[in-house]
Parts: sequence; C-alpha cells; structure tokens
Amino acid sequence: MKRYCLALDLVDDVKLIEEYKQYHQSVWPEIKESISSSGIENLEIYLTGNRLFMIMEVNESFSFEAKGAADLANPKVQEWETLMWKFQQALPGAKPGEKWILMDQIFTL
Repeated sequence: MKRYCLALDLVDDVKLIEEYKQYHQSVWPEIKESISSSGIENLEIYLTGNRLFMIMEVNESFSFEAKGAADLANPKVQEWETLMWKFQQALPGAKPGEKWILMDQIFTL
C-alpha cells in the first residue's frame, strides 16, 4: 500500500467552510464509487483554519493519470468538482486549474 499526502486551501470564509464540511458529511455515492474504483483504499481529509490535508492510501492499480482521465469522463465527478471549486482556492504556486498539490515527505520515524 502506498500513501500520498496532498494539500489545498479553502476560501477563508467561515460560512463557506461550514458548508464545505456539510457536503463532506454526505458525499455523493457516485463520488465515493469513483474514489474506490480507482484503487484508493482509504482517503481522509483534515482541516485546520482554511487549509485542507488529504491522506490517500492506494493499491497497486492506482495512478494519478488514470484517476484524472476517469474523473474527466465522469459527468457526476465533474459536477462535484465544479461545486467544490466554489469553496476551494489554489495554493500559492499552483499551476492554473490545479487543486490538490502533492506534498513531499521530509521526515519519517
């Protein structure tokens, strides 16, 4: 099992952050299916202030390229992503349209 950690910011607005959290209390079933069918075995998102931190544990079938292609071809995922972009903002240094940024591991014990 491989682990990836990613970061993203939310718009720094208390009401929008609360609304974002509510959406994640009842993620659409199609979104959950698109996650699990891509080889993601476990996915957790944490929040501090307006910074999100995602931990993904994936099996050997997972690839970012395949997940991205599948997401682009899935209208329900595109609908979810468009909705979520209302709450999200790119991290400083992100490329245009880039959301979640893969983090580099710098320490392990």
